[in-house]
Amino acid sequence: MTLHQIAGALVAHCRAGTEAEALDSLYAPDAVSVEMAEIPGLARKTRGLDGIRAKHAWWAANFTVHASAVEGPFLHQPDRFAVIFDVDATHRESGRREAMREVALYTLREGRIIREEFFGIPPGAGSGGA
Repeated sequence: MTLHQIAGALVAHCRAGTEAEALDSLYAPDAVSVEMAEIPGLARKTRGLDGIRAKHAWWAANFTVHASAVEGPFLHQPDRFAVIFDVDATHRESGRREAMREVALYTLREGRIIREEFFGIPPGAGSGGA
């Protein structure tokens, strides 16, 4: 698959809420996921598809998503693309509702995503919002 195809497929899954289904078809088995900061209950750096699946499960178990939006993909030839995510979610344990905005940078190798990195956007910065 090309950069454009992979980026488009991932964004389509994110918009449909089926990101976990994209892991086997779009990610390399040894892919790495890096969060923007340390998060209690979640490793900052996750290696391999099993770890990334566990990260998705952690999110689903800990947050209720009220709304989400996806911008992009923004291509950077030959092997990277970025996506902007806006999420309005409530942390189940604390009951705290928060609007989150982040940029994800994806790197490809041999037609698969090998790395995803998340960068936080401070509240009120830029346009958008869920």
